[in-house]
Amino acid sequence: MKKINFLMKLKNEDKIKIVEPSNEIKNSYIIKSESSFKSAEILIKNNQIEDAVSLIYYSMYYLVTALLFKIGIKCKNHSATIIILLELLEIDNSSIIFAKNERVDKQYNIDFKITKEEVLEMFEIGKKFNFKIYDFIDRLTTKKCNEYLNEFRGAIF
Repeated sequence: MKKINFLMKLKNEDKIKIVEPSNEIKNSYIIKSESSFKSAEILIKNNQIEDAVSLIYYSMYYLVTALLFKIGIKCKNHSATIIILLELLEIDNSSIIFAKNERVDKQYNIDFKITKEEVLEMFEIGKKFNFKIYDFIDRLTTKKCNEYLNEFRGAIF
């Protein structure tokens, strides 16, 4: 119930909206996702591992945003996007939660130690997560998009 209240609060703040489904916007976010992931890979290869953490997370986040735009949901809140992934689409969100926590930790704190092995592990987690989301997007029919949108509308709007 707390999650629904949180989403309704964001709806009232105009941070979650039902929009016209858009393949153009979906594809733009897919491109951003791929670019972030490729940049993370380049940084890892060049031992710039701290910044790679954020890019791995954003690659995952942009791909979920693409998925939501395919359905017709625009969400301006990272936590809400992650909640919708699990609660509406029933996709395990533990990988993106892990990546988000790592990004926040590495982006806002200075008293941490990170190893290349840890970032490589996160890179693999991101790769598996993104593959799962790509597959979900590819298999998503217009009918199923409408069902998800109607369920979302009923719960939040």
